[in-house]
Amino acid sequence: MLNRVILIGRLTRDPELRYTPSGVAVTQFTIAVDRPFTSQGGEREADFIPVVTWRQLAETCANYLRKGRLTAVEGRIQVRNYENNEGKRVYVTEVIADNVRFLESNREGGSGGGQREENPFGGSSAGGNSNSNRSSNPSRGNQDPFSDDGKPIDISDDDLPF
Repeated sequence: MLNRVILIGRLTRDPELRYTPSGVAVTQFTIAVDRPFTSQGGEREADFIPVVTWRQLAETCANYLRKGRLTAVEGRIQVRNYENNEGKRVYVTEVIADNVRFLESNREGGSGGGQREENPFGGSSAGGNSNSNRSSNPSRGNQDPFSDDGKPIDISDDDLPF
């Protein structure tokens, strides 16, 4: 059996960082993922998908992600339920992320002065059980092909393999 999901979308609001009573960090945020078709009125629709991250990944997401940022999330779908104050059973479907990639550079770091907030995960990703994005080719060193002037990468839907 397999329960794996990969999503690319934009955050609908800043992540919410909390801590469990035992001190474990947990962050919740929602990403808007465009549907690959338009409605009868010619409008694009989106799904709003709740995402949960834990531990170090939760703290990293809370520190570096902001509303509107393009983000890739890899994880598993989880359905949980609880009884609300009115005694009704409530079901919640969410993605438990174990890898989050920041697909846009941080634009808050400065205006043209070359300053930008560095990401401790190589500027582009954060993950629990995944390998770093750093190249294994020693001749490239720490050169990041995406560390330009902070402009978003222009990729059309036709360029994506999915």
